[in-house]
Amino acid sequence: MSDGKGGVLRGFREFILRGNVIDLAVAVVIGTAFTAIVTAIVTSIINPLIGAVFNAASLNEALVVTIPTISGGEADLLFGAALAAVLNFVIVAAVVYFAIVLPVNHVTKLAFSRKKKQEDELPANVPPTEAELLTEIRDLLAARADADLALGATGKHAVVEDDPAKNA
Repeated sequence: MSDGKGGVLRGFREFILRGNVIDLAVAVVIGTAFTAIVTAIVTSIINPLIGAVFNAASLNEALVVTIPTISGGEADLLFGAALAAVLNFVIVAAVVYFAIVLPVNHVTKLAFSRKKKQEDELPANVPPTEAELLTEIRDLLAARADADLALGATGKHAVVEDDPAKNA
């Protein structure tokens, strides 16, 4: 399980201090505050507007269906309240998508393309690699050897034939 009380506390401290846990806590707090704002807009503005269509003070009081119960009483089905909750969810989801998800996706896409472009471009002041230098030296030596052969050079790199018949 754990190595005693110190191990549990150390593990808890590491868990709390992780960046993603703190980010999640901030997201929950902001989400709660945001939901309160959207709920206020839905209950104060949208519900009364839709309720007016159904001759009710708000959507929560509209579309009420009364049904009989087994014991002989009555129960109210509040379809308007359910519709209000669905509207609240749809509005929150739409605002989160259009105000947060789309802009973040756009910024992420721009940052990725900018990073990709920077990776594709090599800086001008990057020195050649060892393999590039060796290839260049090989090509220069090969070109020099071809030029020496074409001119019939007789330097220390020239091939000397030892033919005793010529020397006699």
